[in-house]
Amino acid sequence: MIYLFLLILTIAILLLIADKFLKTSENELVTKINDILPQTQCGQCDYPGCKPYAEAVANGEAEINKCQPGGERVIKELAELLGREVLDPAKEKKTPQVVVIDEDKCIGCTKCIQVCPPDCIIGAVKKMHTVVEKDCTGCELCIEVCPVDCIDIVQLKQSFKYKKVKVNID
Repeated sequence: MIYLFLLILTIAILLLIADKFLKTSENELVTKINDILPQTQCGQCDYPGCKPYAEAVANGEAEINKCQPGGERVIKELAELLGREVLDPAKEKKTPQVVVIDEDKCIGCTKCIQVCPPDCIIGAVKKMHTVVEKDCTGCELCIEVCPVDCIDIVQLKQSFKYKKVKVNID
């Protein structure tokens, strides 16, 4: 009887160790994926932040091309880490956009600053605010909280790279 008890106890301990090992390796994968993500917590991937998106990617519940701020860099790094195919960002990518604040209407309430995940809105209490365009992910979280409706979304124009060409004039 005691041998049966010891056998059951041993099996239970082994199952607990195996469960902890599996959770640790799963958590390590989530951590690695999360480290690749830009940590803007913008929600554009349809998840409330980068870690929930990392968990969904690790569990195979989300594609690797949903992070708008991360763009192609994140897709390539996630594909390499997970041994998946590099997906075309154009399939999921929205037109690049940023928010702009009508500085004449802004009352300086700071509500937009408090909800901005990439921290790209600058200003002070009762002073006008502005957006650092290069850091804005266009997540639109600030628009909803603005009490005076002075924040708009603007589509960015495509930028084209031109080749420099030498022209010899004779």
